[in-house]
Amino acid sequence: MKTNRIPRHFEDKKQPDELPEGMIEGRNALTEALKSGRTIDKVFVAEGNTDRSLARLVAQAKEAGAVVVPTDRRKLDFMSPTGAHQGVIASVAAHEYASLEDILARAAEKGEAPLIVICDELSDPHNLGAILRTAECAGAHGVVIPKRRSVGLTAVVAKTSAGAVEYLPVARVSNINQAIQTLKDNGVWIYGTAADADSPLYRTDLTGPTAIVIGNEGEGMSKLVRENCDVLVSIPMKGQISSLNASAAAAVMLYEALRQRA
Repeated sequence: MKTNRIPRHFEDKKQPDELPEGMIEGRNALTEALKSGRTIDKVFVAEGNTDRSLARLVAQAKEAGAVVVPTDRRKLDFMSPTGAHQGVIASVAAHEYASLEDILARAAEKGEAPLIVICDELSDPHNLGAILRTAECAGAHGVVIPKRRSVGLTAVVAKTSAGAVEYLPVARVSNINQAIQTLKDNGVWIYGTAADADSPLYRTDLTGPTAIVIGNEGEGMSKLVRENCDVLVSIPMKGQISSLNASAAAAVMLYEALRQRA
């Protein structure tokens, strides 16, 4: 006797309305997102695609500030819940990005010395979200992240931040070292966290215009970022493990700055 059982590969395939939050796929969806002014974080485009209309669309996204990532079509197939990606999938920022000027202006409006967190290529959205939450609670004026080799304001970041993305400006910059120089030109001192630093945290003055650099989860600060710091700060470590999680290090630094400013 025949049954109406649906083949397994159709059962397992997600339906179009199950597209993960913060992701859009297909050319029409990306076109409309750009028209509406939505902030596109990254565009994953099929590697080696020679379609001119897709190339124009991707160029528009890049002009709007998106990071373009050439991607193997098999990976796009894996990323796509509908199988109808048409060679392009994009991640949409959960919130609008600010600028360095916005962050500095926020401090000036409050009559406070700037307190800023610079995240050097964090890849874990939970870490970034936790840093945003702590930074907002500690009264920081903004967070700076790089466009490339870093997680952006994804839906997971927004959720982990517990709403902090709605209140705390996040600047996404093309070059962290250039951003550091801009901050220096505006009188901000750059404090990097490093286990081998000569300046212990509790003997470091964080009451002036301050930007705290938090390195990535694996290697810490990149070499050039480290060299561009004005002061390298060590957090006291009394246990057997030699380093803190990135978000925990940020919390310790931020609340010491808050204590000193009280």
